[in-house]
Formats: sequence, structure tokens, C-alpha cells
Amino acid sequence: MSSNPVAETVASLLPRAKAELAELVAFKSVADFAQFPKSESEAAAHWIADALRAEGFADVALLDTPDGTQSVYGFLPGPEGAKTVLLYAHYDVQPPLDEAGWTTPPFELTERDGRWYGRGSADCKGGVLMHLLALRALKANGGVPVHVKVIVEGSEEQGTGGLERYAEQHPELLAADTIVIGDAGNFRAGLPTVTTTLRGMTLVRVAVDTLAGNLHSGQFGGAAPDALGALVRVLDSLRAEDGSTTVDGLDATAAWDGLEYTEEQFRSDARVLDGVELIGDGSIADRIWARPAVTVLGIDCPPVIGATPSVQSSARALISLRVPPGVDAAAATKLLQAHVEAHTPWGARVTTEQIGQGQPFRADPSSPAYQAMADAMAVAYPGETMQYAGQGGSIPLCNTLAGLYPQAEILLIGLSEPEAQIHAVDESVSPEELERLSVAEALFLRNYAAG
Repeated sequence: MSSNPVAETVASLLPRAKAELAELVAFKSVADFAQFPKSESEAAAHWIADALRAEGFADVALLDTPDGTQSVYGFLPGPEGAKTVLLYAHYDVQPPLDEAGWTTPPFELTERDGRWYGRGSADCKGGVLMHLLALRALKANGGVPVHVKVIVEGSEEQGTGGLERYAEQHPELLAADTIVIGDAGNFRAGLPTVTTTLRGMTLVRVAVDTLAGNLHSGQFGGAAPDALGALVRVLDSLRAEDGSTTVDGLDATAAWDGLEYTEEQFRSDARVLDGVELIGDGSIADRIWARPAVTVLGIDCPPVIGATPSVQSSARALISLRVPPGVDAAAATKLLQAHVEAHTPWGARVTTEQIGQGQPFRADPSSPAYQAMADAMAVAYPGETMQYAGQGGSIPLCNTLAGLYPQAEILLIGLSEPEAQIHAVDESVSPEELERLSVAEALFLRNYAAG
């Protein structure tokens, strides 16, 4: 990185940032309080509130959102008449999955092979540190030239919509000229990237019932309708022979116009086993950024160990549908529910229940804030040009903010590049990415103020 005072300051602050990230990762802040204590999330929220106060933020508050979680808000006043920038991250994390599968404990930040490992290190507690580093670097080099609002969400991973509902009830709170969402990532480590589209998501729970109770498979099997078999048929109907998502009435032919993703690179990023084919048609970018994608997240049925020779009377599944930009998530949910009902065989009783939803998002990359970010990225990543990419994941708050503040420019950056393996075991963050993106965000705020 070319030498400049902001970059030098960020580099000097990196050891402190690592120590702070270790403290933040240690909180088991999974916003599913049936699995993890609510006190862990509350402690993480208090840590962030204290960090904002230490940086001179005024009006720091723990916001009790309608889903029973807390978001952290703070306001750092800038020069009179300055623009206002909202910086977003979230402190809640995905469950660690199989803790035994982690090389090192998931809630203990561990350095290995030049990366820092731990749940939330990249998604998105690292994003909290990115914002703090950028602001500290500016304070040490002439001051922060804009008004800054920070909002750190407590339930983004659960998709329960607490912060969205709170923002709708208090529309003045998060109003800003530009919003930087620190919950995306570079297309690959070292390639500066701004995410311009997000797929939305809907979660639907499906229940199939066929009998008053389980039956002996020898005595009744062959005529008695098997609920698990019926559910398997339903789930299979959601994919074509090549694995493409097929929900009746839902368009799956859109194409991506922008940065391309080679199959070789995708196979490597996704760690696809040798000999296993990729699914779907069209380009990789089409499939993961521009088209719907269904995933079976879980099935309730007897485990293999301890199973008895029985015809199953009931079976359940949780289905996720990623919704591409340009498609309304509520309409997609209705199509998914109708598809499930239409494809349930044998007259089995089926019920569907939506349990979560987020709308897709599309930004306007022609806005002045994008040029300010491109100039900042060019300094933070010498020799590289900022790229525009999509992201298959969802950040429901984006559409809420876009609806509340239609004049605001929204940029998505972050630490979740492919090597980070977010949501998986051995999630990690690259300290080099943290350093460069913190420099980029600081320089962006300076560029944007001067524009």
C-alpha cells in the first residue's frame, strides 16, 4: 500500500484491532435464544456501545427492537453543514455448527497461516472493527469530516426484522446522505469490490401429514402413504434435472451483466469435491447473483441411528428461497407455497408457514458516492480498479433503508471474501483485507466530504 498518513495510522492500530476483535468474537452472540443465552448478545451490544462512547460518540443507545434483540446506535457530530454518513454492521453471528469440526474453538480468535479464525471474525464483527479503524485514522489525521451515524444490528443472521421494524417506527434516526453497509465482501481477497445487488430471501416451513401415527412398515408398507416419502417428492420437484431451481411461475432465466465468475474459480471457492458437477445453467454469475435458488435447510425425520422399521406419519422441512433483484419476495413466497401444495402427492395434508423474509436490493453505481469510493479503493489497493459484483446473500435492512431514504446512496463493502468461509466452520478474516478496507473507508469519508 502506498504510504500515506491514514494508511500508516491504520497499520499502527492493527494490533489493537486484533485484541478488540478477540474480545468481540468471544461473545456467543447468536440471536437464537433457544440455543444461546441472551446475555451473550447483550454483552456484545454493551461492548460496542462502550467502544462508541470511547470514540466520542454522542447519543449512544441500545435500541430494543421488536424481535427482542438490541441494536447499538451512536452519533458522532462532524463540522457544521457537513454531510451525514451512516455506517452499518451487525454483531450477531451464525451458530458455530459442529464445534468439533473447527480446527480451533469458534469463539476464540486464533491466528493461523496469516488469517484470524473465529465465528463472526469476518461476518460481521470484523465490520465493526473496520468502521472503528477508519474513524480512528481520520481522527488522528485532521478529524472526521462528516457527521457519522453508526448502527450495529443484533439479529441480522436470524432474519427476524427487528431493526427494519424499528427503523420504520423511527424514520428520522438513521437518515443519512450516504449509507455504507459493512456486511459484504471483495470478489476475491485483494480485488476491491462494491456489491451492487443482493438477492432477497424467504424461509418457508413445510409440514406433511399422512397418518394418525407411525405404522409397522412390514404390516402396512406398500399401501400406507409415507409422509417422509411425500416430502421427498415435494422437495425434488423444486429442482430440474440439472439442479436449476424450478418454482412454478418464478422466472429463472435472468442474466448478470457485470463482473464474471469462472467455473474454475467458483469450484475452488465453494470447495466442490472432485468429480461432482455444478448445478444449474447459465453463467456462474447468472446462477448466484441474478436467479432464484432454493435450498433445503433442514428436515425433521427420524435419524438413521435408532430408526425403526416404520412408515412415517409426519415429516417437516425448512426451505430457503433466494430471490433475485427485480422480484418481490412476498410474491415469490406465495409462488413457493403454491408450488409445494400443488406438488404434494397422494392427497397428503400439507401446510406451509413463512417464518422469515427479506427483499432483494439493487444500488445505483452511477452516484457520486461510488466515484468517491472508487478513488479511495485505488489508493488502498494500488494497481487495482474497483469492481462491481452481486452477492447471493441477503441483507434485508438494505431495502428498508432504500425505502425510507430514497435519496441516500447505498454502498456495500466488507470482509466476507471467499476465503473467509462465512457461515461455515473455520470462518476467518484476512488482516490485510481489514487493513486495506479500513483505509478505503477512511479515504472515502474524506473524498465524499470534499465532493
